[in-house]
Amino acid sequence: MENSKIIELISFTIPAIVTGLTAYYFFYTHTKTEENKLKLSMVKENQKQALPLRLQAFERMSLFLERINPNKLLIRVNSINNDKNAYVFSLIDTIEQEFEHNLTQQIYITDKCWNVIIASKNATIQLIKVTAEKDSVTNAQELKEAILQKMMNSTSPSNTALNFIKEEVRSFL
Repeated sequence: MENSKIIELISFTIPAIVTGLTAYYFFYTHTKTEENKLKLSMVKENQKQALPLRLQAFERMSLFLERINPNKLLIRVNSINNDKNAYVFSLIDTIEQEFEHNLTQQIYITDKCWNVIIASKNATIQLIKVTAEKDSVTNAQELKEAILQKMMNSTSPSNTALNFIKEEVRSFL
């Protein structure tokens, strides 16, 4: 008699446990699916809001690169007293100020792109310094002419970085 009650209890308990586990599994997968849908919609919404900010950052960095392009920089920054060293300092200071003004844009730009922009800035500064060290350059006007002459024969670091930015923007549009 005792065994029949145990078997009867087991015969009711096992289907109840299986039903409970099945219900748990379906509720768990449904909850996970809904959670993933919510995450996906949040990501889409964030991307929709972030895209204009990213594009604006690329625009600002493009403007920065245009402003430090030696051809345009030399036209914009004039020498006051034709002193070569003062002009070099003025050019480099202008580049650094422009860079500091746009420093926060790195949040919206990939690390690789940011590194290309920094390399472009440093290459432009190096170009100015190396040209200023030449013995044939004695004053600011000669420095300006020497840099412009060098830019006629090669691509500026700014243009290289601008091309990289254009490719970067194309990749996520």
